[in-house]
Amino acid sequence: MTKIIERTVAASLDRIWALWTTPEGISQWWAPDGFRTDVTRLDLKPGGELLYTMTAVAPDQIAFLEQHGMPLATESRKRFVEISEPSRLSYQSLVDFVPDHAPYEHLTEIELSQVGDRTRIVMWVQPMHDQVWTERLVAGRSNELDNLSRLVD
Repeated sequence: MTKIIERTVAASLDRIWALWTTPEGISQWWAPDGFRTDVTRLDLKPGGELLYTMTAVAPDQIAFLEQHGMPLATESRKRFVEISEPSRLSYQSLVDFVPDHAPYEHLTEIELSQVGDRTRIVMWVQPMHDQVWTERLVAGRSNELDNLSRLVD
């Protein structure tokens, strides 16, 4: 079942769009706590690609990844499906980092709307291959939106 994550943040729709669709913006908030995101490619069009490296930088995250035999840095690819500036975007993420699991694509859809001087964010997150990984994904995306909210507050 698709998971829905919602936030209303203290910034204009245009500012949130820029933070979500530029390398400079993404690198400021995209990673969950304890990770850093470095964007290497962003082709913002349907069929275009977002390529970035997410690197564990905090001791707890480093320990978790090492304990599970996972690399400290992973290159991630997203292929844009829909872009309707400044209110909608969706992308397929390549999930190729799960040990002992075949790679697959995972859909995320985002809708942004202006509410007074704030922006409402609704994110629909498609489930991953099992409940544990889906919960990790939802927790990570929720943390990222908390980071975005802190950034603009």
